[in-house]
Amino acid sequence: MAVSSDSMLQKIFAKSPVFDSNKRVFGKPVSISGGAISCNERNLKSKGKIAVKAAAAADVMGLKNHEVNLDLGFDVVAERELREKGFLGMRKTKLVCTIGPACCSLEDLERLAMRGMNVARLNMCHNTREWHRDVIRKIKKLNEEKGFSVSVMIDTEGSLIHVVDHGVPSSLKAEEGSVWVFTAQKFEGSRPFTVQANFQGFSEGIMVGDELVIDGGMARFEVVERMGNDLHCKCTDPGLFLPRAKLSFWRDGKLSYHGLPTLSPKDWADVDFGISEGVDFIAMSFVNDADSVKDLKNYLFAKMSKSIRVLAKIETLESLQKLEEIVEASDGIMVARGDLGVEVPLEQIPTVQEDITRLCRQMNKPVIIASQLLESMVEYPTPTRAEVADVSEAVRQYADALMLSGESAIGLHGQKALSVLQMASSRMELWSREENRQSALHNCQLGGSLSDCIAEEICSCAVQMANNLGVDAIFVYTKHGEMASLLSRNRPYPPIFAFTSDSDARMALNLQWGVIPLLVDLTDDMEANISKTIDLMRTNGMVKEGEAVLVVSDLTATHSTSTTFQSIQVKTIV
Repeated sequence: MAVSSDSMLQKIFAKSPVFDSNKRVFGKPVSISGGAISCNERNLKSKGKIAVKAAAAADVMGLKNHEVNLDLGFDVVAERELREKGFLGMRKTKLVCTIGPACCSLEDLERLAMRGMNVARLNMCHNTREWHRDVIRKIKKLNEEKGFSVSVMIDTEGSLIHVVDHGVPSSLKAEEGSVWVFTAQKFEGSRPFTVQANFQGFSEGIMVGDELVIDGGMARFEVVERMGNDLHCKCTDPGLFLPRAKLSFWRDGKLSYHGLPTLSPKDWADVDFGISEGVDFIAMSFVNDADSVKDLKNYLFAKMSKSIRVLAKIETLESLQKLEEIVEASDGIMVARGDLGVEVPLEQIPTVQEDITRLCRQMNKPVIIASQLLESMVEYPTPTRAEVADVSEAVRQYADALMLSGESAIGLHGQKALSVLQMASSRMELWSREENRQSALHNCQLGGSLSDCIAEEICSCAVQMANNLGVDAIFVYTKHGEMASLLSRNRPYPPIFAFTSDSDARMALNLQWGVIPLLVDLTDDMEANISKTIDLMRTNGMVKEGEAVLVVSDLTATHSTSTTFQSIQVKTIV
């Protein structure tokens, strides 16, 4: 395969003194001579005798003006960020906000979207389905009328034991030495020193002397007496009962499990609700094995045509023991550090978080770091410096997304908290780029088939080429988002603009590090797709003369049956 270029290529190489002329493409050396790049061609065939033609081209050319009839689905926040900061100034870490009473109005949702919210999370533990439906429709209204591209995630309650809303709007205080009754008996309103549990058999197997922990350590009790199905418990560590607080029982330093299923009957009803409302992600709580993830994915596949991605929440010891199979089965991972911290010693949380983040990137699955990122901002307008350091560390580990929980849902300063995430992540990304940290990343091979391996190699080479040449952006034209995801996995310096005609893929890519998804009408004519999109961005002032973009595609002609053509191109704007 021979690739030629004009004199403009020399200008691009001049921008990047670190370019290594000894690079190899598909195992073959690449040489540079007289402004041309060349390497030997090799034919690749799979076991099924399906020929796959892979081409890597650095074809730098000017783009001619022509009439454009293409609507570019650009998120207004990403567009603003591009205009203000340029390509390399765009934030790559995605931001997830939990929606609650403090931020559920149309105006509050718009403010969060304007501050960079990529995904809105709805915790099905709280509020009614009617409330959730109203929020989802507000978000879709903003997307349609204001030009945002905010995805919607619902988070299942999971089969856990928690406090039924206790009849008062705020938290209850448990004082040391006070004795409380924990019961499954249903009653209206509130009773003194009485807590209603949601699960009828919550006390089964619990013994006098067992420890009851509230919300991972907000308060602690000792079981002092059993009265039928009720437990009388003495407060040993004072604290708060928040609405819907979670209960866990411990004996001899170990959790006492109840063998509850991952998805309760209520959860399945919530899944059907999510399907009917067209959500983009479902996060499964308390996943302990890959089978529960597969069951939900099969259910979704059978029930609907829209592609809803399934995220597994890692928050139990059992999930850590089966982590690799859970990651492989899921479409993404949420590291729920609050509940995970109940089962894992506190000092191990940082290394567990880093291990999960690294594994997810290796296996090309987006990972969200969640819980207590800016916990103090539930009440205070500024975070602690330790919290900012925690956020920065998650960004340094190349997590795909950061998530606000109570900070946005019930906090007094949700919008400020989101701004803190935005500023801290942008600064750490800049530091990582200046320190050339991406060069230390290594990826294992994922695909088993030849075509999958080729796609991985193309994306790896494309990112290396983009970094070495110092291009301003990577443009990927992708049918379902796979190529954009593989590019993101390699954490390139420039942002990734993913052009797709699949609306489900566009919303799913909102969780991928460094990817700006755009919904466009694509055709089989790749040159026409490239010319139209670049020309439209140039016309709207989003690309400037002299900027260079690297182009990758996984699109194939509809009539193609045995040949896949994938390419890398570099284009300058003139």
